[in-house]
Amino acid sequence: MKSLRKIMTVSVAAILSVSTLAACGSGSSSTSSAGASSTADSKSASAISLADFGSMDDLVKAANEEGELNVIALPHDWSNYGEVISTFKKKYPKIKVNESNPNASSKEEIDAIKTNAGTDAAPDVVDVGLAVAATSTQYFAPYKVKAWDSIPDSLKDSTGLYHAGYTGIMSVGWNKDKYGTVTSLDDLMDSKFAGTVALNGKPAEAGAAFNGFLMANALSGGSLTNLQPGLDFFKKLKDKGNLTQVDVTDGTIDSGQTGVVFDWTYNQASYKKSLKSKGVDWEYKTFPKAQVVSYYNQAINKQAPHPAAARLWEEYLYSADAQNLWLKGGATPVLLSAMEKDGTVDKDILADQTQLEGDTISYTNEDSSRITTWLQNNWDKTIGN
Repeated sequence: MKSLRKIMTVSVAAILSVSTLAACGSGSSSTSSAGASSTADSKSASAISLADFGSMDDLVKAANEEGELNVIALPHDWSNYGEVISTFKKKYPKIKVNESNPNASSKEEIDAIKTNAGTDAAPDVVDVGLAVAATSTQYFAPYKVKAWDSIPDSLKDSTGLYHAGYTGIMSVGWNKDKYGTVTSLDDLMDSKFAGTVALNGKPAEAGAAFNGFLMANALSGGSLTNLQPGLDFFKKLKDKGNLTQVDVTDGTIDSGQTGVVFDWTYNQASYKKSLKSKGVDWEYKTFPKAQVVSYYNQAINKQAPHPAAARLWEEYLYSADAQNLWLKGGATPVLLSAMEKDGTVDKDILADQTQLEGDTISYTNEDSSRITTWLQNNWDKTIGN
């Protein structure tokens, strides 16, 4: 399932906290570019900003000549990537977009860069969590998009090797038609939720589950150094017979097997849209006292087989068009504040968007490693496999 595509390791965003691992996979094969051997390819591969191409028209021309773009780990129902990709195709119809392996981990994404190095099958761009981005910079090409100055310093590598794109907020979603209103996690102890409350994976293994655990821990009176309240909450939920350890999928949500799900707001928005067409009212909420978020970062493969197309993709992602599409998908784009100031944000979409409230939960890589180890030592023996 898409929400488990980001397998958990350790991560941190300097201000807004958690970043889990993003998706990846092996790129699909193409034949239009044999690497950065020509003069044009060499120029594109070494470009660190739009100025190195001359103008946007020059960049588009170079990308059109390459004719292809390899993207990986971009599920269409994950933060509205389907519309993001289709809009790019409409805007640049001469570029064929090759999509690969939407449900893989960031580690596998970097593995794809290494495995396919020097071939047309290599991914041109990646969408990764901070932990992977920060430890994989040897595979990335520095590039600063036109909107670079509007990206907060705390959410980008100063040399342009990677930069945050969008975030979600950890939330609880449920079938409102069946269960009514949920105002707090304590409500989930009610017997009407028997066998249907799902933490999306194991918290020591899956990013969504890790961050869902942190949200529950904070709401139960815990902290980054006191994790027992969160474990006690899920143990009580299990003892009540309400916790299910079934892997969450679109199918389990559709069938009602997992009628309450801890997940990112952009995934909840996808569920809501899908279920509405089936006559189901899926509701979700965040908690101001436990605003756990997760930024995903964009980077360019330094050996991208289509270096100009890769840079055009990055420019597109940091345009108002793409940022508004991420917003439409339930995500919070990194340029939201700047777009509100310059008037380019879609106000109708923003009005329907879940907003960050209160302080975010922030922790270090050391904290993440310690928490993961604690969960590995305590979750299974308390909750079970």
